[in-house]
Formats: sequence, structure tokens, C-alpha cells
Amino acid sequence: MMNFRPRDREAPEINLIPFIDVLLVVLIFLMLSTTFSRFAELQLTLPVADAEAPRDRAKEVLIGISSDGAYTVNKAAVSGRNVEALTRALTEGTATGPDTVLLISADASARHQAVVTVMEAARRAGLVRITFATQTSSAAAGP
Repeated sequence: MMNFRPRDREAPEINLIPFIDVLLVVLIFLMLSTTFSRFAELQLTLPVADAEAPRDRAKEVLIGISSDGAYTVNKAAVSGRNVEALTRALTEGTATGPDTVLLISADASARHQAVVTVMEAARRAGLVRITFATQTSSAAAGP
């Protein structure tokens, strides 16, 4: 004899507790990782200098620093890259005085040490008035 009666089978249940546990762990991980990435970034707002009209300076020494660290004094190349060579170029090639202004025009990708070397050479040459060449905000934006 065959029994065709339905058996008492339990209805299948979906257990949501492990699923919720996994979601909470993922949520905590995402919250912590986004917080740390925000603090790990170094956000700088660099100043933009809107240059005023160029003044007529009779005693101005122009020094250029290229991206590879080469120097020029009044558009004449300097043979060395150390402080002594720059000091020699500043004192020999220019007429310095108390009102002489040193205009440093450094490439944007020039090393910081190259600019510090120029400032040390200027101090040794007796040039105390130093200014930096910048580009205007419209020139920095580009076309």
C-alpha cells in the first residue's frame, strides 16, 4: 500500500542573521577606509599672484633656474651649480648695491634646493632685497 498523504515537511526558512552580520562588517570597513583616505590626502591651495605692472628698476639682477638645476644670471649661463659659483657670478657680473633687487625666476618643476642655493649666494653677495617671478592667474589657467 502506498501512502499518498503529504508528509509534514517544515517550510524552508531563510536565516538573515549571518547576512546582516556580513553587511555590518562591510559597512564598518567602508566607513573606516573612507575616513582614513580623506586624512591621508594632502590638499594644498596654492596662492595665485596677480602681478602688478612692472616697475622700472635700474638695479635689478635677474637669475633664472631651469627645471634641471642650471642657473643664469642676467641671461648669461653660470658654469657651476654650487653656492660659490653663483656668488662669484652675482658679484662679478652685476653692480650690486643696497637698492639692488634680485629677481628669482624659477621653473615650476625646479628643485627647492636650487632656490635655496640662489638665496644663500645672494646673501653672500650682499643682496638682501629678493623677489620671485610669478605668472598671473589667467596665464596659469592656460587656454
